[in-house]
This record gives sequence, C-alpha cells and structure tokens, in this order.
Amino acid sequence: MRKHHSAAFKAQVVQDLLREEKTIAQLAAEHGIHPNQLSKWKATALRGLPGLFEGGKDVETLKAAHEVQLMGLYAEIGRLTTQLAWLKKKLGLPAG
Repeated sequence: MRKHHSAAFKAQVVQDLLREEKTIAQLAAEHGIHPNQLSKWKATALRGLPGLFEGGKDVETLKAAHEVQLMGLYAEIGRLTTQLAWLKKKLGLPAG
C-alpha cells in the first residue's frame, strides 16, 4: 500500500536534504522513504524554486483560469442534469 505524505512533510524532508548534514540514504532510513523518492522530491522542489521569486502574478492568473473552468463545468453539470431529468420524464422513468 502506498504512503501518502503531506506537502509540509515533503518540504521539511527536502529542507533537510538541502542542508546536506545527512546523506540521502540516512534521511531515507530515518523517515522510512526510498532514496529515489527523496531524490524526486528534491528535483521537484528545485524545479519550482524559481517560481517563488517571480511574484504572485502567475498564481493569480492560474486562479482566474481555474475559476472560469470551474464555472464552465458547473454550467455543463446543470445542462446535463436538466437533460437527464427531461429524458427520464419522457421515458416515464422515476425521477429519483
């Protein structure tokens, strides 16, 4: 069974990796995580690091795009629900 770790836990482990006080193998044994997984977390953190210094404009753009997409999906759900209710009524099926 896969373990699911919180973002805060991953960030803490990556911080420990970046301090270079312990090896990847030591940290992996300490936390019960495979060393390859720790390397992937570190690589992900380093790839995302430049985005922290670019400002919040990109985050705001993503949030706005997400809101537009969300509203479109809710509208589609409404249309499909209405169509389904209409079809059930026409076919004489129970509405529930």
